[in-house]
Formats: sequence, C-alpha cells, structure tokens
Amino acid sequence: MDKGTDSWSQRTAFVGFDWASDHHDVVLVDRQGKVVEEFRFDHTAEGWQFLIKKLRRHPDPAVAIETSSGAVVERLLGAGYAVYPVNPKAAKRYRERKAPGGTKTDRLDAWSLADALRLDGHTWRPLKSDDPLTAELRLLCRDEIALIEQRTALVCQLRAALREYYPVALEAFDHWTVPPAWAFIEAFPTPAALIAAGKRKWEKFLHTHKLYRPQTYQKRLGLFAQAQTFCGSEATTNAKSMLAVALASQLHVLQRHLDKFRDQIEKLFAKHPDHDLFGSLPGAGGKLAPRLLAELGDNRERFGSPEALQCHAGTAPVSFQSGQLNRVRFRRACHKVLRYTVHLWADRSRRKSPWADAYCHKKRAEGQSHTCALHCLGQRWLKILWKMWQTRERYDPELHQRNQLKHGSWVIGLISVPDASLTTAEA
Repeated sequence: MDKGTDSWSQRTAFVGFDWASDHHDVVLVDRQGKVVEEFRFDHTAEGWQFLIKKLRRHPDPAVAIETSSGAVVERLLGAGYAVYPVNPKAAKRYRERKAPGGTKTDRLDAWSLADALRLDGHTWRPLKSDDPLTAELRLLCRDEIALIEQRTALVCQLRAALREYYPVALEAFDHWTVPPAWAFIEAFPTPAALIAAGKRKWEKFLHTHKLYRPQTYQKRLGLFAQAQTFCGSEATTNAKSMLAVALASQLHVLQRHLDKFRDQIEKLFAKHPDHDLFGSLPGAGGKLAPRLLAELGDNRERFGSPEALQCHAGTAPVSFQSGQLNRVRFRRACHKVLRYTVHLWADRSRRKSPWADAYCHKKRAEGQSHTCALHCLGQRWLKILWKMWQTRERYDPELHQRNQLKHGSWVIGLISVPDASLTTAEA
C-alpha cells in the first residue's frame, strides 16, 4: 500500500486490465476519469511489447486486475508496474455501479476497474512479488493438492466399480489410497482370477506387499477363498473388471508423480529461511508446514494483523448487525486452500499439543460439532502463527504455557489448559 496520500496523488494514469486466455482488454483513465487509452492485444510476445509501448506514454501507471496470480500478473510485475488485485465479487459490484442494467462487456470490465482504481485505489494494497523459492513452493503445493483430489476421484470410481462385481476386494482392504490395494486389482482383476490363483499366490502377494499382519492375515485369506460366493454377473464382471484395472493403473502412475512432487516440496521447504519456524508448529508435519508457509509467503506486510490472516483463511466469522438484529455466520469468502490446510492442521495439532486437544474437548462440551470445534481451534492457532511469523520465532510449548498461565487458564477435568490467545513471542 502506498505510504500516505501524497504518493497516490502523484499518479496520473490508472489502468483497468480485463484478462483472458488468448487476449486482454485495457482501458486507461486519467485523474479526472477521462478515458485516454483503450485497446485489445493478443496474449503473445508481440502483444505484450505493444502493451508496454502504449503504457510508456504515461508516467507511473497503476494497474487493476481481477486476479492475484498467474502468468499475466507475473508479466505485469516483471515489467515494473504497480498491480492492484480486485476480488471478483468487488469487480462485479464496480461494474454494476457503472452499468446498472446488467450490461457486461470486456471493455466495460476494464473501464470499471480503471475508474475504481482511480477513486478507491489509495486504500488498496499493491501486490509484491514473492522470492522465487516461495513462489515455486506455493505452485508445487497447490498442484500437489489438485493431484491428490484427482487421486481421490479415481479411488471413488474404483470403489464404485468394485462394489458392482467384486465386493470381497472392498472388504479385504480398508484403505484404497495405497498402492498395494491397486496392485491387488491388477494381479487378481476378477473373483474367478483370484480363486484360480490359489492360496500360495495369495500368500506371496501379501508378503511381497508387506501386508502380513496377524490381525488381518487369516481374515484376508478367508475372504479370498469366498470371492465367488457373492459377486456380479458375468457381463458385469467382464465390463467392470476392465474399468477397475484401468483405474488401478492410472492410480499407480499418479502416485509416482505425487511422490516426485513430495520430494521436491521437501527439498524446497528445507532450503527456505522460514523452515524452522513453520516446522516447529505442532501437528503440521512435513505436508502441512510447507503449505502454510507457501500460502503466507515471505511478505510480512501482507497481513497487518492476526484478524486479517484469520479472515483470509476463513476462520473469522462474519458479523451482521442491523437494528435489533445481530447475527454471526460462517465466512465463505476466503482462500479455500488455506482454509482446508488450517482445518487439517488444527485436527492434527490435537495429537501433539495438550492445550489444543483440551480446547477441542471444551468446545465439544459446549455443544459444538467436531468441525466447529476445529474451526475455533484453527482461529486460535492462526493468531499464534501470525505473531510467530512477524517475530520469526519458533513455537516453544513450554514458554507458551508459562505465558498462558501468567494470563489465566481454564481447567477441564484434571488438565490445566492455558489460554491460547497469546504466543511465545509475547513474553
């Protein structure tokens, strides 16, 4: 954000940038709101050279755009322009203010963004480029999550196919996100193939894939022996077995690439200056700590208060007050990746942090659901994390507990649990 109003008052060019996959529309207005430039250019090297040439005519232009990431934003930042991201819902409101009748065109979108930047931009915060290490880590973590979602979809399709013709396989394996379960379908694609293989091959498969467990070994062998007592018809088996093998094969390939993603994420996370800080978070572990780091980034000015971070992550509730009406509701407008990551972290932190576990029990005792209790716990953890992030201090549970006891505590059963609103950095 520009410091003071003087630096903003010196700006004379405000650019609205409506982006698309193959072309972009640009409208430039001056301080009085007059349109001085409007044009469309292709998303090519020549098109971007044309844009830069056009904007060179205007000193220090500021650019408003309806996104905060991607190739277009990277090019604008790389060219040295001040880029101001606009939330899509806010952009819609600005457009409706300019065209109340519901008209929507690319040129209108660009013009409304430019004029909004001219009028309200002094209160907006410009984007700042993250260092390449953080940017790469963020992209890898987000892409890893997308691949995990694809794996989940394939697993659901595989289980649906097995339910139609091979229920024994579903009963024999509890977890279908691990390669041994997929390998079983490839080795024994039908109940008939499983019976024909015989007990020796069953045992060899279980030992090869390290599935020999005293509590499950005999149960699995018993299920395998009864594979044909309850299965699909011949037609269903012939068709769905082909689908199941195809899905199992895709899952193996996808998992190999997920392993490569995980290795690269761990390498980059180990190199990052904030590795020790985020690595000290209870329950974050090797998967969630890099995601938290990537989403917060390295720009300490991005979130000016813990409340700003909590709103961004969606843990802060939304208040609605009008006259005698006063309500609080769930915040839906937030960063979804960070929300899900914080939710998982709050759940896992209960196993590593006594106060976190006791806090969840307290919320459950108050009548809240498990999900709501984790939501409240995530709100507390983010306040702690924000302070750690600002001071660059690691999480110290002992110092943390002393701080909380100093400011009061609550007791659940025989567990004395400190108030989690303060952090080790506030001693």
